[in-house]
Amino acid sequence: MIRVLIAGVIALVLSILLGPRFIEFLRRNEFGQHIREEGPERHVAKQGTPVLGGLLILLAASVGFLAASKYTVPALTVLFVTLACGAIGFLDDFIKLTHRRSLGLNARWKLILLGLITVGVGIAAQHQNLPTNVYIPGIGHLELSYAWYGLLFLVIAGAANGVNLTDGVDGLAAGTVIIALFTFAAMNVIAWIRSGPPGHRFDTKLDLAIIAAALIGGVIGFLWYNAWPAEVFMGDTGSMALGGALASFAIFTKTISLLLLIGGIFAVAALSVIIQVFSFKYFKRRVFLMAPIQHHFELKAWSETKIMVRFWIVTGILCAVGFALYYRYFTGFR
Repeated sequence: MIRVLIAGVIALVLSILLGPRFIEFLRRNEFGQHIREEGPERHVAKQGTPVLGGLLILLAASVGFLAASKYTVPALTVLFVTLACGAIGFLDDFIKLTHRRSLGLNARWKLILLGLITVGVGIAAQHQNLPTNVYIPGIGHLELSYAWYGLLFLVIAGAANGVNLTDGVDGLAAGTVIIALFTFAAMNVIAWIRSGPPGHRFDTKLDLAIIAAALIGGVIGFLWYNAWPAEVFMGDTGSMALGGALASFAIFTKTISLLLLIGGIFAVAALSVIIQVFSFKYFKRRVFLMAPIQHHFELKAWSETKIMVRFWIVTGILCAVGFALYYRYFTGFR
């Protein structure tokens, strides 16, 4: 259990201590955010704010995890997915920065790369003999056979893009991800404690809690500089990495069905975009003033702080429900 705390503290201290120099490095090299012309007007003031803060999160979390890890396959796979999705996001950010535009990597290439990541996750899942079914509380196990691997792609791509769409308001993505990660950390600690008597417990459960704690520490340190008014943005590098992490936690804890609750706020952001595009394409009407939904509330004159805190509250409620369902229905799993 002490390993979980060590991983979180190391990542937290690293991200806070390295933050000022890292932000100064980004400013000096003019790695600044390019703001979309069609975005909220008050975002113009954010033009040039250092981006690529996700690198700080990934560095701090990786060091924290590797320093305390038991190096089990599930936890290493979570790290792989996190870094791989972060690499896709970094490529996206790099294209935006070098071309001085708000559009980065082509969506088709993103999906292809996410598909390759899914292949790696599928191989690791087979190695761990994960069942190809999804457990739905109150219903039971739904056997998917080979379709389960298709579901893995949808979970990884959906979570990565969902967190990415939730970014855009200072402190919003970081705070909501911290709450979701804390939920997965608590779930894995509970699973580890219940897996057997002291000395005979499953290392995989503890290792998953360790990497969750390392990510939490890294993101909290980043949030220190990302709270309004933000000194640095995580960029697609951070948002896609953290979305991939949430997806892989759901896969290896066999709680894919609960991800709709734990990552509910990200699903809402993605759904708002889908609704907006569908409505405008077929009915020439906009349901929201702007999508994703956080920008709708900005145009309703909500302050960024109000949006951030209220989204945190909603995330906390959804995660509490998800954890309650986990404790009630999932703790008997091995």
